[in-house]
Amino acid sequence: MAAELEQTEQAVYSSASSARTIPNDDPAYAIDEESKKTEAEDGEKDVAVEKVESAPVFDVGEFPDGGLRAWLVVLGCAAGTCATFGLVNAWGVFQAYYTTTILKGTSPSTIAWIGSIQYALVFIPGLVVGRIFDMGYVKLPLGLASALLVTATFLTAECKEYWQFLLCQGIAIGLACGTIFGILMGAPAHWFKRKLGRAFGVMALGSSIAGTVHPIIVKNLIQSVGFPWTLRVLGFIEIVLLAIQFATVERRLPPKAHTGPFLDFSVFKNVSFTLYTTSAFTAFLGLYTVLTYIDVNAVSIGINEDLAFYLLSIANACSAVGRIAGGLLADRAGPLNIMTPATLVAGVMTYVWPFANSVGGNIAVAIVYGASSGVFVSLLSTPIVRMGRMEDVGVRVGMCFTVMALSAVAGPPISGAINDATGGFKFTGIYAGSTVMAAVVFLMMTRMSLLGGLWGRC
Repeated sequence: MAAELEQTEQAVYSSASSARTIPNDDPAYAIDEESKKTEAEDGEKDVAVEKVESAPVFDVGEFPDGGLRAWLVVLGCAAGTCATFGLVNAWGVFQAYYTTTILKGTSPSTIAWIGSIQYALVFIPGLVVGRIFDMGYVKLPLGLASALLVTATFLTAECKEYWQFLLCQGIAIGLACGTIFGILMGAPAHWFKRKLGRAFGVMALGSSIAGTVHPIIVKNLIQSVGFPWTLRVLGFIEIVLLAIQFATVERRLPPKAHTGPFLDFSVFKNVSFTLYTTSAFTAFLGLYTVLTYIDVNAVSIGINEDLAFYLLSIANACSAVGRIAGGLLADRAGPLNIMTPATLVAGVMTYVWPFANSVGGNIAVAIVYGASSGVFVSLLSTPIVRMGRMEDVGVRVGMCFTVMALSAVAGPPISGAINDATGGFKFTGIYAGSTVMAAVVFLMMTRMSLLGGLWGRC
């Protein structure tokens, strides 16, 4: 019994769901050193067993925190995010092409609904998909969603009418990407604990690479081989990336029995989780404003259109640096301790952006904003993972992302409406910067809720 007890003790990790703290990096503190020394006595054994049974569980078993299998999972997640965010991040190029060619005569705002629906569906299914992940399903939803994504991409090449683009590129591709993304966000937490930040950082490189490369690929391919073959080339690229994803991504732990409702909204009883979700919602009301309009604003102040096009790619390339650096630092200092100052810098740069009237100024904004916003995006899931039990991680991440999706869809149109009403981007920058700064306040409140004060690793 002593051997079994010791094995059980080492399998228990502390949880943030009831202790209001980020889980400890060491095995469960519920069993103290004195009880370990005296566990040979029957009475002490019974007390220890009672503590093990009642202790909140973060996970069972040791986290690999590295090794070939664990990093292959992260590689597969990175390939999946690259495939899904490839088309999503290239929407601006499609918007411009549709407006002047295939859908000429259709208002730009109507065409923009294709991209908005597509982007919304990347996040909105997270609540349902996260629950499916918690139930133990990985390969089946990934396989079905990957097949839908590739099929919809090839079908988009044949579209001629607005409703066809809305159905294939907006709804089908959006749902496929949302299903894949929802599964991928839970997988690294099954393999990493102390190095979870860097794992999410490497995973987020996929979307950063997609945001850098895909718009350039799409723009140049349309000019050289035409629209249909551009989509077919993208489809073949997706097949390779999704095959890597399907072969490598898997759960490490078996699912736990779940007797509650399919969608459990009780996670909002956790004050820290509610504050953090509010922070994410507020941030995305303005976080993507710079990335959406930096090239448009540059052209409006006289910067060459070809150079302005590459400002977004510069921002996404620098975002990759922020994602990796943020992950490494988060593992040392805590994710919220890194996210909060980085988001503050992103808010400041959002204020500065409309007042940058030179080529150098816009490049500087793209570099600093890209790196700082990349930290926030790459670490977005990390604090959520540590706010409860591993068997509910999919629901928590999905719940946060579903709420966040509402603001991510509304943010850019609100910024565009402010631009239309004022005839410039200065008030747009003030609006977007203020929402990001409000998110910083909620991040600080989350830290205080978890730590019970201002100082500490969080």
